[in-house]
Amino acid sequence: MTRSQRSKRRVSDLCEITSSKRIFAADYQAEGVPFFRGKEITEKYNGAIEVSTELFIARSKFEEIKAKSGAPMSGDLLLTSVGTLGSTYVVRRGDEFYFKDGNITWFRDFRGLDSNYFNYWLTAPDGRAELKKCTIGSSQSAYTIILLKGMEIELPSLPEQHRIASILSAYDDLIENNTRRITILEEMARRIHDEWFVRFRFPEHEGVRMVESELGLVPEGWSVQGLYDVADLTYGFPFKSNLFKEGGEGLGVIRIRDIRDDYTGTRTTEDVDPKYRVTDGDILVGMDGAFHMGRWAGGVAWLNQRVVRFRPKVSIPRSWLFWVTEEPIKTLEATIVGTTVAHLSARDLKEMRLLVPSRAVLEVAASVLEPMNELELTLKKKNANLRTTRDLLLPKLISGELDVSAMPEPEALAA
Repeated sequence: MTRSQRSKRRVSDLCEITSSKRIFAADYQAEGVPFFRGKEITEKYNGAIEVSTELFIARSKFEEIKAKSGAPMSGDLLLTSVGTLGSTYVVRRGDEFYFKDGNITWFRDFRGLDSNYFNYWLTAPDGRAELKKCTIGSSQSAYTIILLKGMEIELPSLPEQHRIASILSAYDDLIENNTRRITILEEMARRIHDEWFVRFRFPEHEGVRMVESELGLVPEGWSVQGLYDVADLTYGFPFKSNLFKEGGEGLGVIRIRDIRDDYTGTRTTEDVDPKYRVTDGDILVGMDGAFHMGRWAGGVAWLNQRVVRFRPKVSIPRSWLFWVTEEPIKTLEATIVGTTVAHLSARDLKEMRLLVPSRAVLEVAASVLEPMNELELTLKKKNANLRTTRDLLLPKLISGELDVSAMPEPEALAA
């Protein structure tokens, strides 16, 4: 079926578009059924395996609402509609939660429209253009249900929708599986770090006596050093934003929000000092807002301003450097307050003091942690490649530019 043969339909004719029943602050509980806001839906949209649920409602309240008005069911689609706009989540089998009215729009009771296909359509150019028409407000943008009901979609047959959704979902499933493995590796590494370098239960620790230091009692042979003593730091280059392009030629430019995704769609052909180039495995920290921190796996790219790169000095394992700096960075994030957002300064980093183990302990740590670090990096690179391929396919499949019948079976991806 070509694009010209597709039928244009109003979305409101293909599903119910509504919201939740109002939940008041007095209904919040310390435990119970999770209560999502736009924040949690955005986390799921960005690939989080577990979301940082902060609010709950009583099970009795949830069951009462569910009996009267329903609750999110497998296949329903949720769309963030205030503040951070356009994050989507298709409810999965086994999910149990309720959500905040007004902040999230609820699409349910689909008929002739595959909700997974609709989810991908909403992130494709056609869907984004329709969503833009549904936006109101200047200081705080929002979608309204009335305008969302007026969205129009050029729709292929239902079997073709299923096929397109299954192809794109195959990429997302692989990404999720890799993300779960990455999470397990990170948890293992974190536990080893805490056991060895916080509780000092490293191999053969029984024979090492404790001595006084500026950080309290530490194992003999360990030293307190500054961050600059164990790492080379490079601060990003102030690229001219008018030279940025979405896609196209040039190297990617890593902004703060790109650090955790290992992906940047922003590119520039501007050529500067090679010292600003980032390669896989580099430790990156954002210096504004949430101080995002991560190990880059998105290929060669440029280091943008307000992003700083850590590279370990000789004999310092990269994996140890990441974990030993993570906690101080989190502490700074929690204590530094700016006028509107927190700012991490060069002085903050220069004043950071780290407890550096003896060379023998670092060598043992490297033998254990580095293989885990390399496997994690490999999985992150696979995810970056999968996202790139999926994002190239998505608009072509949704628009009908690619003939879905000529695409390989989704199962071939896992081979």
